[in-house]
Amino acid sequence: MNRIKKWLFIFFGMFTVLIVSAQQTIIKGSVKDRITFEPIANVVITIEETNQSTLTNSDGAFIFNVDVPLGEQILKISKEGFITKRFPIVVNEFRTVDISDMTLEEDLSQVPDLFNIMLSDDELDSDIGGIDNISGLLQSSLDVFLRTAAFEFSPSFFRMRGLDSDNGLVLINGIEMNKLFNGRPQWSNWGGMNDVLRNQELTTGLTPSNYNFGGVLGSTNISTKASSYRSGSRITYSSSNRSYTNRLMATYASGLLKNDWAFAISLGRRWGNEGYQDATLYDSNSFFASVEKKINEKHSINFTGIYAPNRRGKSSPNTQEVYDLKGIKYNEYWGWQEGKKRNSRMKEVDEPIMVLNHYWDFNKKTSLTNAIAYQFGKQGNSRLDYNGTDLVNGYPEGGGSNPSATYYQKLPSYFERNFPNDLGFAYIAEHEFLDDGQINWNDLYSANISNTAQGGNAIYALYEDRIDDKLLTFNATLNSQITDHIIFNASVNYKTLKSENYAKVLDLLGANGYLDVDGYANDFVNNPDAIQNDLLNPNRIVGVGDTFKYNYILNAAVIGGYSQAQFKYNKVDFYVAGSVTNTSYQREGIFENGSFPGTASFGKGKKMDFLGFGAKTGATYKISGKHVFDINLGYISKAPSIQNTYSNSRENHNVVPNISEEKISSIDASYIFRSSMVKAKLTGYYTQIKDANEISFFFADGIGAINAFTENGFNEEANFVQEILQGIEKKHFGAELGVEAQVTTGIKLKGALAMGQFTYDNNPDLYLSSEDFTNVYLGKANLKNYKLAVGPQTAYSVGFEYRDPDYWWFGATANFFSNTYIDISPLTRSSNFNTDVDGQPFNDYDETLAKALLKQERFDYYMVVNLTGGKSWRIGSKYIGLFVSVNNLLDEAYKTGGFEQSRNANFRELKNDKALDKPVFGSKYWYGRGATYFVNVNYRF
Repeated sequence: MNRIKKWLFIFFGMFTVLIVSAQQTIIKGSVKDRITFEPIANVVITIEETNQSTLTNSDGAFIFNVDVPLGEQILKISKEGFITKRFPIVVNEFRTVDISDMTLEEDLSQVPDLFNIMLSDDELDSDIGGIDNISGLLQSSLDVFLRTAAFEFSPSFFRMRGLDSDNGLVLINGIEMNKLFNGRPQWSNWGGMNDVLRNQELTTGLTPSNYNFGGVLGSTNISTKASSYRSGSRITYSSSNRSYTNRLMATYASGLLKNDWAFAISLGRRWGNEGYQDATLYDSNSFFASVEKKINEKHSINFTGIYAPNRRGKSSPNTQEVYDLKGIKYNEYWGWQEGKKRNSRMKEVDEPIMVLNHYWDFNKKTSLTNAIAYQFGKQGNSRLDYNGTDLVNGYPEGGGSNPSATYYQKLPSYFERNFPNDLGFAYIAEHEFLDDGQINWNDLYSANISNTAQGGNAIYALYEDRIDDKLLTFNATLNSQITDHIIFNASVNYKTLKSENYAKVLDLLGANGYLDVDGYANDFVNNPDAIQNDLLNPNRIVGVGDTFKYNYILNAAVIGGYSQAQFKYNKVDFYVAGSVTNTSYQREGIFENGSFPGTASFGKGKKMDFLGFGAKTGATYKISGKHVFDINLGYISKAPSIQNTYSNSRENHNVVPNISEEKISSIDASYIFRSSMVKAKLTGYYTQIKDANEISFFFADGIGAINAFTENGFNEEANFVQEILQGIEKKHFGAELGVEAQVTTGIKLKGALAMGQFTYDNNPDLYLSSEDFTNVYLGKANLKNYKLAVGPQTAYSVGFEYRDPDYWWFGATANFFSNTYIDISPLTRSSNFNTDVDGQPFNDYDETLAKALLKQERFDYYMVVNLTGGKSWRIGSKYIGLFVSVNNLLDEAYKTGGFEQSRNANFRELKNDKALDKPVFGSKYWYGRGATYFVNVNYRF
């Protein structure tokens, strides 16, 4: 009897399951390539008018089985690089709609290589800082505003919402790539690998990510899983006059083989003797390999290796006087040597990346990804040293003149100011600059050889500021669909960094040795040891390859985690997320600096610990299939970067006074409209930043206010100082609009608008430090309501695209920029500005004139016209593509950024300088490029 009951129970259970299954409404299917009929993974399947979407798996299959809408529906299938298709279906209750083997055809008119070369290889490698936040986070987005910001606005150094790139995170297979030193991603670490870095999952703003908590600019996770690449090969050649002249790439992907292995490999080279600016050499190689083994249905392991060593010549910012004489291509950093252009400022990056991932699918709803990554290598930035000396009676004597042709004592403005009654000197200086105006390498060699012949040392030397990093990272990410409506994400991570920082001699320019002392040390009389860069090895003579000037190690460790719950329903989606991070820094001095002897510079300094928190939430209300409203808000407290923690890490352990975590509050709201013809998105946002720090290094004249705070008085003439701004508050608010209309099958109109106001929101504390004084408080810097130097605060674009059925296309955009501001000098807006050497206000101080002198410069409005076009051919299963673009067709000359020089630190100095038609210490600017081109040819097989 018990056995009969048991079988009845089993039968009843099976019958119940069958009944439930039969009563479920399901849409399922699969997507394959139209030519090869191979499955396509990661295709976006969307039920239009419902906002429901999913992705195909590695077999190209998908399924909808929750809240499936009934009646006539449109199923849209799309993937980057393929032509989007729309399939009409009819869904009946408790029935299954099976549309297997739908096909997608590759869109030959899409050539994303253009976007990558315009951005990743160019603006993203700039040293201006912070401009790399746009394209890197947005280049894979389908949103018209974000695409426009990335592809049209970025050459003008436009920053998304006026924010620096450390507010957005970049990950490779879940491993964060942002540098601990400054918080920014170093894009050149994986440059030249466009073909294998296209699998990106993007989140913008505070919207939820499946991989990490993110920043207020969102995050991008780049997947390099070998089986995710479409099988085939591709060869690409490009030519341009932007950052380099030639590029060659070759890529092969196997797809998932029958033995459950998958491989992807890419090789590339980019090179050129000169980009748009003079003597900007570019020399870069790249190697990528990804190998995956699918162990079984639940486990797979993937190894990724990335190696992209690169060297490039830098270009200089210049005063308007220099640009007026030599044009916007002028670069002060180079000179002729043996008939070739030699750039003294070379940046070299050589940092391989290795990532090992373990993918574990517990079941169809829960997965765990474990990752370990190791990155090591070097970064070097070279420059000329002209302060080489000989030791005479125990005191360093000698030194050379500044070899730069733009040194202020060589330009016409200097002679106009100092010899106003004899302009012949200015005339001679102008013609010497016009006739040459570059570094004279032969003179540097001659001076060194001559001094060596007399038993002396090098006067001039070429050296590099070197960073050797070793970074180890662990990460585990859990994703689980708890119910039909709830998704849970969580991640824990740990990273540890050892960063060795030192100066290294590259070339002694004909000499045999260099005396490693500090010729700028002012306090030699009171402290004879002040000249020593390393008291442990005083008066050391160094040669090529030796470490000198400074040598220290920065150790950092970060441990953190986040959790997130996403809730998805028919009308409303919402999420909540939280994070916690502990960050520690510690400096270890290898050299004992003479101005900061003992434990002030040598050995391990105090360990700095910071605890950061994050919380965010948001909701999406689906009014209908066409109308959607979205809102997100969050709060982030994070550790300051290493760069903004130590006031002068090259010489001592000192940290920024009253340092604390940086706090960010942000909210944004969007209205989204989507129809068969028009797509539009309007967003408003507000972000406030508090307790930020900034550190600057420069020579300053007229810092007499120091005497009011120091005991022994101070020589206020031209001193090298560290300017520390502490407790900075910033306010960012504005609106973004993107619209595109498919007016015919071939013609698309598009437009985008960004309007923002980005300002300082308080008067932060200002400190000065140097070898002679430490963290002297000068009071508040009067910065409130001054504009932030973050590129154009107003930008808009209008354009069109035409795509012909025969696979040729053409497009044009007109882009307009305004409200771009100079980066102001905080020191000139402090108490130092009106303080004389006796600590009292200047007796000739004029408040009205002072306001005029301190008015922030706003750059002129300008317009840039860009053209694109191309043609593609299919030959059997092979493809040939041609793409051509012209940027700045009208050859418009425009300023993209700049900064006030702080050399004129007080009222009298600045007044006298600005009284000239050509200020001696005028602001320095960067100009955008004139008309440039890019041509790309690729062959896929």
